[in-house]
Amino acid sequence: MLKQRIVTALVLLAILLPALFATSPWPFAALTLLLVAAAGWEWARLNGLAGNGALLFGSVLAALCVLTWLAGLTTAVPAAIWWLAMLAWVLGGAHVLRRGVPGWPQMPRAARLLLGLLLLWTAWLALVAARSLGLNFILSLFCVVWMADVAAYFGGRAFGKRKLAPAISPGKSWAGVYSGMAGTVVLAVVWLLVDRQLLVGAESASWFSIVAARIGIVAMLFAVLFLAAMSVVGDLVESLVKRSAGAKDSSALLPGHGGVLDRIDALLPVLPLALVFASL
Repeated sequence: MLKQRIVTALVLLAILLPALFATSPWPFAALTLLLVAAAGWEWARLNGLAGNGALLFGSVLAALCVLTWLAGLTTAVPAAIWWLAMLAWVLGGAHVLRRGVPGWPQMPRAARLLLGLLLLWTAWLALVAARSLGLNFILSLFCVVWMADVAAYFGGRAFGKRKLAPAISPGKSWAGVYSGMAGTVVLAVVWLLVDRQLLVGAESASWFSIVAARIGIVAMLFAVLFLAAMSVVGDLVESLVKRSAGAKDSSALLPGHGGVLDRIDALLPVLPLALVFASL
C-alpha cells in the first residue's frame, strides 16, 4: 500500500508541477478542470447516480467550467461569487454537520447534486483565479491546507483525547484542530517574514502578504485561523457524504489515495474563502 501511494503521488506531481509552474495559466486550468470533473463524477456516485448518470454529471460540470473559461470569467471573477461561496460553506456546512450522517440522504437528491455542482465549480474557478494572481499566491494557500492537515495529524496523535465528530470522522480530535490552527499561524508569520526579506512585489506576493497589506497583520492571522477551521469543515462534509453512501473512499481513481474528492476536500472551502479576504 505504501509503495502504491508513493508511486501515485510521484505520477501526480510529475503531471501537476509542470502545469503549475507553466508561464501560461491555461495548462493548470485545463488539468484542474479534468480533476474537478472527476470529482464531480465521484460526487454523483456518492449521491445515488451510477453509470452514465454519474458520467453525465461530471460532463455537465466540465462544460460549465469550459463555458466560464471561454466567457473570460476566470480572469475577472466578481467578488460576490466568493462571498456567496463563503455563506454556503459557513451556514450550509454548519447545517449539514449539525444534521449528521442520517440527515444527508433526507435532502432531495436534486438539491444534493446541485449543491455539489456549484461548490465544485466555485472551487475550480477559485483555483484558476488564485493561479492568475501568481505562483507565490496559490502555493501559500495550498500550504495553509497542507500545514493544517499535517499539524492536526501530529497534534491529534500526541494529545487527541476529545473527539471532534466521532460519528462522522472518528480519527479527528479537538486537539488536532487546535494544532492545525497553530501550525497555520506559524506558517503565515514565517512566510510573511520571508516575503518581506526578499522584497517580494505585489505582482508575486503571497496570500499572507496581500491580505496583511489590506486588513493588517493581526486580522490576517485571524483569517488564517478561519481558513484552517474551514479546511476541517470541508474534510468533515466529504466524510459525512461518504459515510451516508457507505463508502470508505470517494472512488479508486488514485491508487493508494482513494479518489479526487479525498485529496481536495479541504481545499473546496478554503480557496474561495481565501479570495474573499484577498478581495477586501
